[in-house]
Amino acid sequence: MSDWSHRLHRYRFRTVWLLPAQPAVVYAVLERAEAYPSWWPQVREVAPLDDRSGIVRFRSLLPYDLTVVASERVRAPGTGTLEIAMRGDLSGWARWTVVPGAGGTRVVFEQDVEVCKPLLRRFALPGRPAFLANHALMMRAGRRGLAAWLARG
Repeated sequence: MSDWSHRLHRYRFRTVWLLPAQPAVVYAVLERAEAYPSWWPQVREVAPLDDRSGIVRFRSLLPYDLTVVASERVRAPGTGTLEIAMRGDLSGWARWTVVPGAGGTRVVFEQDVEVCKPLLRRFALPGRPAFLANHALMMRAGRRGLAAWLARG
């Protein structure tokens, strides 16, 4: 694969959420991936495979699903870190970092993935702005959903 092709299909994201809850409470919610569909509308399904991995299906505004096998790489409550490796329609990793922040908790989501789904690779160049907007929409909805979930206590 050429370097150009690799760059075309690779996405790096970094999103920061500020939430009015204690870091330990936020971390406890984020480490329960099987509950994500309860508060994050674009996480359509989480099916555990074992105690460290599962199949996750996402769908945001654009009319396609992404399915990955997510495998836990890091679970470190002391540093507020949760990290997974992904393979499937996306290949790479994603990480949550949960730390004290103004008024509660600062959550940083980082992701470095390559798109493997053939349809999305085919439309990589013209579709990139829409794919980026789709991801931003998903992250905004996730923050709103988690904030509402936390507010319920």
